[in-house]
Amino acid sequence: MDRMIFVNLPVRDLAATRRFYTGLGFAVEETYSDEHCLCVVVSPTIFVMALDHSRFADFVTTPIADPRATTQLISCLSMETREEADAFVAAALAHGGARHTYPVQPTEMAGPEGEEMYGAAVTDPDGHIWEVLYMAPAAA
Repeated sequence: MDRMIFVNLPVRDLAATRRFYTGLGFAVEETYSDEHCLCVVVSPTIFVMALDHSRFADFVTTPIADPRATTQLISCLSMETREEADAFVAAALAHGGARHTYPVQPTEMAGPEGEEMYGAAVTDPDGHIWEVLYMAPAAA
């Protein structure tokens, strides 16, 4: 069985969220989307469930964090090439995202045994961090 992951994110504006994720080239599964939720298909086994705050609150008993003020998680997607990573960042910036700057980690880094790794990060319109990472085949 291939396991699936559903990343549930609280969002303030579903229309802006739709523009951002479809601008990255991801599809929306309308069957599981409505006026409070957007189901973004990242891959056949990865989905982003963007829930407006009223719907997200149905699943938690603690306050909903503001990702612009705190960081709770970083979602990282693998890329096939450095160019794909750069294109992802460009698409994110063109569709309402912002560049996320690492406090210490540079864009180019050495992986295991000095193999090439290349990463960058952006935030979606709500401030959720999306990292992209290319690893040379030897590093992967």
